[in-house]
Order: sequence, then structure tokens, then C-alpha cells
Amino acid sequence: MNSSRILPWALVSPAILWTLLFFVLPFIAMAIISLITMEGGFTFGNYAQFFANPSYRQAMENSIEVTAIVTIASILLAYPFAWILAEQVPERWQRLALMLAVLPFWTSYVVRSYSWLLVLAENGVVNRTLRAVGLLSEPVQLANTRLATVIGFVHFFVMLLTLTIFANLKQLGPSYRKAAADLGAGPVRTFIHVILPLTLPGIMVGAFLTFVLAIGDYITPQILGGNNELLMPQLIMMQIGRRGDFPSASALSILLMVVVTIAYLACSRWLKIERA
Repeated sequence: MNSSRILPWALVSPAILWTLLFFVLPFIAMAIISLITMEGGFTFGNYAQFFANPSYRQAMENSIEVTAIVTIASILLAYPFAWILAEQVPERWQRLALMLAVLPFWTSYVVRSYSWLLVLAENGVVNRTLRAVGLLSEPVQLANTRLATVIGFVHFFVMLLTLTIFANLKQLGPSYRKAAADLGAGPVRTFIHVILPLTLPGIMVGAFLTFVLAIGDYITPQILGGNNELLMPQLIMMQIGRRGDFPSASALSILLMVVVTIAYLACSRWLKIERA
């Protein structure tokens, strides 16, 4: 009896230890640091500063807006792509197609961002092509904008969402479509009332991962955004790099984690309702 109780704890203890060392303890340390001043005193001023400073609030709004746009655009592009891979590509070619689809993951994140910077630059591929075909007389500003940041994010996260949606689509047998057809549903009604609800878990998992990774990303906005629009990761790095203000950076990081937690709770609750 004792061994049967100890064995499960022994099996999960490495995971618990890993979580304590690399998540719980660092989080507690960051929370404590966020409540002290640069001189070492106790204060809630680091959090009050966020609500009092309009530029800080604007950085949070910018981060949420960019992340929402990226998540929605990635879903709209990934779902048809995953559908084609799952339904139109022959079974024997699907592995090769998936491998080609995830090729962007094999490239360095920094290299991929700089590649998009070259493509969207004033003399980049996009502007030169549009001018060559006569659609533009002068180059347009594409790099160092919010649009460039969104494009760089979407290029990466479409592949992530494609994998999660593809996995859900492959779990659906042909019996669902046959049953819907027997009940008189056409392709559109079958998709809306049968396929889409059954693939929502894959969509929500991919959307939440996209939200978490995009809202906390520093590299892509820094390279493609060109510091023309301040996002929360950049604001946090500014507190550390320019001011050495670790308490303020910790408070901003905690607030960013609160936003991520709210997104998680919203997705989790919604998935439970859908599964019910």
C-alpha cells in the first residue's frame, strides 16, 4: 500500500521540481522585486506607475491589438491550409507536405525576421515588384511599421496553428460527414454545425499558444517594427537596458502575465462549454 502511494509521487517529482525551480521560484522572486524601490524600500508605486503613465498603458494596448490581429489572421490563413492538407492531399504525401509546411521552424528566429525586413524594405522585393509592374510610382513604407510586425508574426504562427488544426481534422472520421449528409445537410451546413465545432479545440489551443508567444515576443517587433510603436516587451527591456530599473520591469512583467492568465481562463472556460 505504501509503495503504491509513493510510486506516483516519485514519477511526477522531477516535473514538480522542474516547475518549482524554473517557474514558481523565479515568479516569486520577480513578484517580490516588483514591490521594492530602487533604494530597497517597500512600495506599490511600480504598479501605480503603469496606470498613471499614458505611454505605459498605450504599450499594453498596442501589444493586445497586435496580438489579436496576429491571432485572428493566423487562424483565417491556417484553417484552409490545414483543411487542404488533411482533405485534399493524398495520405501518402501528407507527411512530406507537413514537413514542407514547418520549414520556417527550422530557420533561426532572428534570421527569419531580418529576411522579412529585407523583403519589406524600401528597395526590397515587394516595392521593387510593385514598381516594376506599374502599380507604384514611389516605394511605400512597409518595413518598420505595425504591418511588418504582423506579417513577421503571422508567417511563423500560421504553421503552428496549421499543425494543431490538422491534428483535429485527422481525428474526424468520414462517418460525421456521412451522418450529416443523411440528415440533409449540405457541405456548408456540415462544416458550420459539425466540422467547425469538432475542430474548435485545435483552433483554441493554437490560438492561445499564438497569443502567449506573440504578446511576449521582443525580437520581431524590435526588428520589423523599428521602435515606431512601443510594445510591452520593448518597454520592459527599456526599463532594464536604459534605466536599470528592475523593480519597474518586474511589475510590468507581472501585469503582462495577468493579461496572459485572463486569456487562458477565457479560452479554458470556452473550451469546456464547447466540449459539454
